[in-house]
Amino acid sequence: MRFALAFVAIIWAFFVLADGVDPGNFKTCEQSSFCRRSRKIQGSGSKYALIPGTLNTYADSLTADLVNKENHHQFAFKLEALEGSTFRLQIDEKQPLRPRYRVEHALKGPTQAGRIRVQRETDGEIVITSEKNKAVIHGDPFRIDFFENDVLVVSVNAKNWLYFEHLRQKAQEQTFHPPENENQQEQDAAVETPKAADTIDDPGAWEENFKSHHDSKPYGPEAVALDFSFPAAKVLFGIPEHADSFILKSTSGTDPYRLYNLDVFEYIVDSKMALYGSVPVIYGHGAQRTAGVYWQNAAETWVDIQTSETNVVSSLVNFVSGSQKTPPPAAHFMSESGIVDAFIMLGPKPMDAFKQYAALTGTHELPQLFALAYHQSRWNYNDERDVTSVSAKFDEYNIPMDTMWLDIEHTDGKRYFTWDKFKFPHPLAMIKNLTELGRHLVVIVDPHIKRDNNYFFHRDCTDRGYYVKTREGNDYEGWCWPGAASYPDFFNPVVREYYASQYALDKFQTVTADVMLWNDMNEPSVFNGPEITAPKDLIHFGNWEHRDVHNLYGHMHLMGSFAGLQQRDPNQRPFILTRAHFAGSQRYAAIWTGDNFADWSHLQHSVKMCLTEAVAGFSFCGADVGAFFGNPDTELLERWYQAGAFLPFFRAHAHIDTKRREPWLFPERTRQVIQNAVIKRYSYLPLWYTAFYELELTGEPVIRPLLAHYPLDKEAFGVDSQLLVQDRLLVRPVMQQGVSKVDVYFPAIDDKKNSDWWYDVDTYQRQERSGYVSVPVDDFKIPVWQRGGSIVPKKERQRRASTLMLHDPYTLIICLDRQGKAAGSLYLDDEKSYAYRQGQRIHVNYEFAHDQLVNSFVGKPKYKTLAWIERIVIAGLEKVPSSASITVNGVSQQLEVLQHDNTVVVRKPGVKMDVDFAIKLNFA
Repeated sequence: MRFALAFVAIIWAFFVLADGVDPGNFKTCEQSSFCRRSRKIQGSGSKYALIPGTLNTYADSLTADLVNKENHHQFAFKLEALEGSTFRLQIDEKQPLRPRYRVEHALKGPTQAGRIRVQRETDGEIVITSEKNKAVIHGDPFRIDFFENDVLVVSVNAKNWLYFEHLRQKAQEQTFHPPENENQQEQDAAVETPKAADTIDDPGAWEENFKSHHDSKPYGPEAVALDFSFPAAKVLFGIPEHADSFILKSTSGTDPYRLYNLDVFEYIVDSKMALYGSVPVIYGHGAQRTAGVYWQNAAETWVDIQTSETNVVSSLVNFVSGSQKTPPPAAHFMSESGIVDAFIMLGPKPMDAFKQYAALTGTHELPQLFALAYHQSRWNYNDERDVTSVSAKFDEYNIPMDTMWLDIEHTDGKRYFTWDKFKFPHPLAMIKNLTELGRHLVVIVDPHIKRDNNYFFHRDCTDRGYYVKTREGNDYEGWCWPGAASYPDFFNPVVREYYASQYALDKFQTVTADVMLWNDMNEPSVFNGPEITAPKDLIHFGNWEHRDVHNLYGHMHLMGSFAGLQQRDPNQRPFILTRAHFAGSQRYAAIWTGDNFADWSHLQHSVKMCLTEAVAGFSFCGADVGAFFGNPDTELLERWYQAGAFLPFFRAHAHIDTKRREPWLFPERTRQVIQNAVIKRYSYLPLWYTAFYELELTGEPVIRPLLAHYPLDKEAFGVDSQLLVQDRLLVRPVMQQGVSKVDVYFPAIDDKKNSDWWYDVDTYQRQERSGYVSVPVDDFKIPVWQRGGSIVPKKERQRRASTLMLHDPYTLIICLDRQGKAAGSLYLDDEKSYAYRQGQRIHVNYEFAHDQLVNSFVGKPKYKTLAWIERIVIAGLEKVPSSASITVNGVSQQLEVLQHDNTVVVRKPGVKMDVDFAIKLNFA
């Protein structure tokens, strides 16, 4: 056992003690044979055409046969109209040698069919319409143009980069010679596969080596690739997870963006390298139109991006020839296996496209309120006394905190569902102590299972055949934190059911129903595997290779975890944090940006990465405050807390080898800055909670890039140092060292550079013009503005935890627009259960106009609350009212009005949250 643990430590040290991640441990496109084959098509194009006479039309779709004119292999083509300005395109082999994998469980449920009408059909072209949308299908060469209101927004295969490797028999067997060294991959180019009529001339077609690892590839080449052009767009964004800018960069002359879930520590920023999650959705945006494509494929995927940067040569040629056309932005998706399964979302506005994607893959459930509050974590809190002490210190220093986290060291030798009996001898008492304070505990459960015959989970998985298998049918054994480990096959519903059952309180007896969950290392991470993950030729339930489903493994892990927590307590909303994720994983968990490093560039990328995740369905995103690796200085730590306070998931976390960094361990001024940031987060919890309810209701992201609401402002397209919270707050965290001012961009609402009004949330000073403004900042300043025309709910009484704020009174902040109007919403319920889905909720809209504030309820308010409106703050009035009056049920009474700096405060309206009212300002 000591040898096993020492071996794991050596492996981990090999990776971690280097200066950040070594990109050489991960493949390039050229080293990934299917990527280099797919990319070669860009130079020559491909030859696909619809076969005349094979067209069939139905109420919602059409089908036809497609042929590769070079090898005459045939494919089944289907184009289906869906509700909500979306089309679905599928291409599969007509008669494959074996079934090709089709992604399951990513969509939230069956798609809702639309209706189509064939408008025109000729020998070479078919035109169909669906609502206000149109698809023009060209037969030879094969291409589909999608129009929204007669504007061309997406073209499929406009570049003729469609590439589909059909399944085939191997021409002749070859003997595999194990690589002699890590450079064997480079030598493989000299080994040629024998040529035959149905053979792909590539040394990696039937077997592939990377470093010391061999991929047997028993089914040979099976890549699929397709290009999508966005003629109405100027920029492309999406396809997380990458530590890069929000706007995607040209990949001309570089590697494509890679989507392949990997355990990458201390990752490189400004990089197209794969990280922990893969969400293959991309958007094209221009001033007039936004459209999107969701490429539903769970295999390793690379995405080439063509932008205006790519097209410099083309632009010069066009200039010389007198042509004004520049090739539009385009994306080339290339996947190792599976089928072509693409959803075309036609917008036309950014928020429309985001909601269309949410209609397909779902949204986060409304979380419990505590999940939106502040979380305190590190690898690891040492023992029960440490946990209790840290919790008490937050109270001593008057800093709110909701949740303590325990990493892998809380277990008995990395055996999940157990406790270290020496460090945590009384876990139920420890949990009770936290719960009595209104706090929660989160524990970690990773998917690698310690191979120990005395460990019940391993014994059950072994006896019942629940582990992922090798090609030979044996349980796969890799290395991770416990040493020798195997991995449950979560694709098997029986395995998911068994795993979920372990969370039952009669089995996991040392936790309560209030203890929540952290799923880490679920890419899956395998320390001695190829690229620190599982070999591609492992076998999953259904006889699918790991290469087919790799990016879904973490998603299936989450499905089991979520089911387990729901079964444990059916009326309590689960909270899960995951590192690995795929399209649709947002229905089960929040995410964070992984193993970041304590420097300013990683702080800056936390905003960029979470913005990209938000438009790809993952609003519930955050980064390790202070960073996982390294020891931040006081300034960096302060600024990280301030930025983290305005990202949806707000957690401090750190590596086991870092210095302790609880707020009270720093100088008093730093502690005060952190306290100020955390208190500000808690004051805005009503806004965050409302935003997450409205996300579940509408699919609109909680945090948004500027272009979401200012689509005409080209200068705003690439701004990724700022974010919007809904359309109500504009946040520009200080993310540069040693600055006394920051440049803030206030977006224009039209092409004449007119702007919304924006009010500083601390001073209520108003910014009235669009463009960049240099804003002074001190140590305590978080540059945040509220949009004129919005109403924001807050709670301003300080508590130790959010659970104690349930019945606290509300403050409404009203910031007026140029017309003297404002509107906003508030949502409240019991903040814990699913009773809100049975109507136990209050969802209320507020509107201020003509010097009067009124409320209107969305549905009948059935939730009973003791909360009431304590204050109303109004900014932007031209003059100060002499008084105000409130009318409830036909009865009016006077209210006190005070002038405070740049605002007017209406004190103690005293009205309950479920009561209709009107407040009128009176002027002498």
